[in-house]
Amino acid sequence: MARHGTRTAWPPTLAAKRSDPLQAQHFRFAKRDTGTGALHCFVLDCSASMLARGQLALAKGLLIALFDRARAERVEVALIAFGGAGAELRFGPAVPRWWNERWIEPIGGGGGTPLEAGMARAAQLLEAAARRDPARARHLWLFSDGRTTQWPARPRRADHVTVIDCECGAVRVGRCEALAQAWAGECLDAQALLA
Repeated sequence: MARHGTRTAWPPTLAAKRSDPLQAQHFRFAKRDTGTGALHCFVLDCSASMLARGQLALAKGLLIALFDRARAERVEVALIAFGGAGAELRFGPAVPRWWNERWIEPIGGGGGTPLEAGMARAAQLLEAAARRDPARARHLWLFSDGRTTQWPARPRRADHVTVIDCECGAVRVGRCEALAQAWAGECLDAQALLA
């Protein structure tokens, strides 16, 4: 989430991480030549299925690392949480504060998986950001296990999409990978990022 970057450069990030758990200081970013920095919109699945095997806790751990990195580099982020019957903006867009862990950790989960509501809220936020600064890169991150029957369209103002697949267990549906492909984005396994 560096001001000069529009997307995470995963090979150098994973090289910096080595066998350690992923932390904010490991992230490396691709250079960009134009614009005024990037906005990273994180969309967090807080449905009941994310509680089954600790996937929500895993996603929140990754979010804390990303928020800490954004704070250190003074990059704006936003967080939208969806679950139950709808979606809500929980943070930003703004530069995160030093107390990220204190307010991210208590975010609860339960209920259904209104992915369409989460993506609609993200689309509104990204559209507003594009109106304010058309040259600014807009990166969408979806943290989910993919356990939903909804298949929303990619928010059109997202310049780059990363789906963090939080699904775990013996039987995997694989919808996160399919969604990333449909949205011309990348899919990363949350467990591998923390391995």
